[in-house]
Amino acid sequence: SSELLNKFEHLYKRATTVTACGFYGPQGRRLRASNTFEDFIGVISSFRHKHFRVTNLEMETSGIYGFGKILGHHCLSINAVLADRQRNTFSTNPGKVVKKMIEQSLEVITQ
Repeated sequence: SSELLNKFEHLYKRATTVTACGFYGPQGRRLRASNTFEDFIGVISSFRHKHFRVTNLEMETSGIYGFGKILGHHCLSINAVLADRQRNTFSTNPGKVVKKMIEQSLEVITQ
């Protein structure tokens, strides 16, 4: 939603998120079966189109956008980035990062 995006632009970095079904495979994890797309994270990380580049990978947004469109709702995804899978680094305090994001987002929504 452009309307929602305008409300949050001052607070968060605008970025491009890839949404991929599944939990293990898109993140490069394996169980017993091997991944169909071997270097998925590397490929999406190097993708560029004009000034857009992928900065986040998550697994829920496609469903939210799909249901939102069907039901006529405005939708926007706000993500707390907790892991840099290319560099194999992770947030040392993910709970604090998520809590801050939720509190800031609720403040914007309720204004």
